[in-house]
Amino acid sequence: MKCVILAAGYATRLYPLTEHFPKPLLKVGEKTILDWLADDLSAAGQIEESCVVSNHRFARHFEAWADGRPERITVLDDGSTDNENRLGAVRDLLLAAERLGEADELLVIAGDNLLDFSLERLLSYAREKGSSCVMRYEEPSLVRLRRCGVLKLGEGDRITGMTEKSPDPPSHWVCPPFYCYTREAIRLLPQALAEGCGADAPGSFLAWLCERVPVYAMEMPGKRYDIGTLESYEQVKKEYKGIR
Repeated sequence: MKCVILAAGYATRLYPLTEHFPKPLLKVGEKTILDWLADDLSAAGQIEESCVVSNHRFARHFEAWADGRPERITVLDDGSTDNENRLGAVRDLLLAAERLGEADELLVIAGDNLLDFSLERLLSYAREKGSSCVMRYEEPSLVRLRRCGVLKLGEGDRITGMTEKSPDPPSHWVCPPFYCYTREAIRLLPQALAEGCGADAPGSFLAWLCERVPVYAMEMPGKRYDIGTLESYEQVKKEYKGIR
C-alpha cells in the first residue's frame, strides 16, 4: 500500500500562523500534525511509500520535514503559488498517483486532520471489504452538515451517494478526508476529471466514484480533529494533549 498526504492548501483562515508556514507542520503537543499522522502509519507497518503533495511556496518546508523522517517520503511540488492558481485536491491526487506508480491500494489523507485512534482500523476494514473504503461519523448539527461532505448509505455500509456542502444534506453521516482506494478506483481519476468531477475538495472524487463502483463507509471508533481556524487550532492543542 502507498499513501498520499494532501498538503497543498494555503490555510488563509489561520493567518498569521500560516502566512509563511504550512498548516500540517504546526505543532500539536510535542509533534507536528504530520508527525502524528506519519508515526501512526509507520506503526501500522503497511505503507511502503508515501508522498506529500505541497504547493510551491511551502515545498521546502515539507522537504526539510521529510529529511528528518525515518521512512521513505517524497515531497511533490504541484507548482501552485496561491489560492488563485491552485490545482485542487483531486488534481493533486492524480499528480501524486502518477508519481508513485500503481499500487494495490492507495491511502489518501488530508495533512491537517488528526484522529484519536489509529488508521489501522480503516486499513483493516478495507481489507475485509476488498473494496474502496472511507470513514464516517454522525454529525447532529445541520449548520455543520451544510459545510461537509455528507454520505447516503445503503445496505452493508455501501455508499449510495454523497453531497458536498449541500443546503439539504441527505443524512447525518459526515465523511472526513481519509480514503482507502483500490488500484481500479485510482485508474478512474482521469475519467472523473474529464467528466467534470470537481477538483477542489478531495471528497469530490468519492462523490463521483460511489455512483459507479462499490465504496463502503466504516463508522469511526473515535474522534476526528479538524484544524481550520485559529480557534479550532487552540482547542485541538488543549484536547489532543496526552491522548496518544
